[in-house]
Amino acid sequence: MSQILDIVVANRVLAEHGVIDGYGHVSARSATNPNRYYIARSLAPELVTEADIMEFDLDSNPIDQKDRAMYSERYIHGQIYKSRPEVNSVVHNHSPSVIPFGITPVPMRPVYHMSGFIGAGIPVWDIAEAEKGTDMLVRSNYLGEVLAKKLGGCGAALMRGHGAVVVANNIPEVVGRSIYLEMNARLQMQAMQIAGNATINYLDDDEALAAAKFNDFLRAWNLWRNRALRQLADEKKA
Repeated sequence: MSQILDIVVANRVLAEHGVIDGYGHVSARSATNPNRYYIARSLAPELVTEADIMEFDLDSNPIDQKDRAMYSERYIHGQIYKSRPEVNSVVHNHSPSVIPFGITPVPMRPVYHMSGFIGAGIPVWDIAEAEKGTDMLVRSNYLGEVLAKKLGGCGAALMRGHGAVVVANNIPEVVGRSIYLEMNARLQMQAMQIAGNATINYLDDDEALAAAKFNDFLRAWNLWRNRALRQLADEKKA
């Protein structure tokens, strides 16, 4: 399967799981040029096709715009690729269950093995610390760079009053992390409601590390991909 088609599939899968809706975006570093990345034109993720994928340099300048509208927050992707050479795929989303953890002092912690990568830490980035009075969107390379610094070497970061950014070495992993980040947030809130003042038995550091090391999400990705491909095939027939 081509890299471009995988990006399309990733958009469809994340939309299906409610991680992204009319907003949010997925990108992948070019497999042939590490100083370029691919992302869709400004379009609802569930509607993305191969023809909608555009190529950008790491300053998020389009290689061939052709009068197409671009995501205003594409700078998130370019600056993360610039600062993290091992990262090959990035997701920005407004995943609803993660929002409360970005506006309260309660840290997100790994609840179960599918979200072990959270054990490495999920920093919270406050855009107001970089620039006051914004509309909360990352509309410049400067803001993208500051966000990338806050992300550091982690697999995800929360964005106060906005959403999250998730990174990984490949598309299946970044999709899996995005889905299970949302699920972990939902399960953690449920556990906190049940527990009240009682102690919650989160994964410890060693358990989280071991779970993250061996979970590449490929089994789930193959399932999700097949569903998305069937949807795309049906759309072409219609």
